Amino acid sequence: MKEGLSRRFISVWRRNLTVYRESWKVNFLPPLLEPLFYLLAFGVGFSGLINGVRYDGVDVPYPRFIAPALIAINIMNNAFFENTYGSFVRMYYQKTFDAMMATPLNAEEIITGEIVWGATKSLIGTLIMLAVISVFGLVNYPMALLIVPAAFLGGFAFGSLAMIFTGMVRTIELFNLPIFLFITPMFLFGGTFFPTANLPLWAQQVAWILPLTHLVDLSRELAFGRFGGEALVALCYLVVFCAVTYPLAIYVMRRRLIK
Repeated sequence: MKEGLSRRFISVWRRNLTVYRESWKVNFLPPLLEPLFYLLAFGVGFSGLINGVRYDGVDVPYPRFIAPALIAINIMNNAFFENTYGSFVRMYYQKTFDAMMATPLNAEEIITGEIVWGATKSLIGTLIMLAVISVFGLVNYPMALLIVPAAFLGGFAFGSLAMIFTGMVRTIELFNLPIFLFITPMFLFGGTFFPTANLPLWAQQVAWILPLTHLVDLSRELAFGRFGGEALVALCYLVVFCAVTYPLAIYVMRRRLIK
């Protein structure tokens, strides 16, 4: 039985990249237009109602407050949806994983390649969104450049989590459950559109457990041009989250692939 992880996982990543390049024009549009829509709807639409947001003891203009959160949401969505729906289709419907298992590739390499590809999609989307948001002067350089490697880390975290669900669900419709119960609450209450300090204490504690809260904190700190204690805590959380979810994803998916 083939075991262990080697650089062969790059071939899985390269295969997905080749497919992505065939439809790159369509994939290019969401991260290009999404920040524009959100900034127009929330940044401009709320600007007449909200003068600013009190964040970390400072009044921050609302568009500047939500811009880094939009990047974090993009990171989460790209990796999570790629490694749930995308990976499930390749595994269950297209039988791509079965074909790979007939090669020298093993389960660890296939799953790692899938997760790294999900993180890569998060990174690509972040580069596009940063370019758009930078036009509005909503991020501070050069510190904001660190959002790019943070995007890969966040993508790896959410990609690993997504692969756990992919290894567990039996039908593609069941992905609605983690999206409804996990992704949507983080999207709404993870410090994205208002500070978590506005929540009741119990809700703040729940939000702190969730990974998007820390990805938002890290993205926001870097976008504001600083790297203090809050950013360091968020970075450490994401690293530990990856260290837990990645091997768990390998374990669950390996059981799914090797009967």
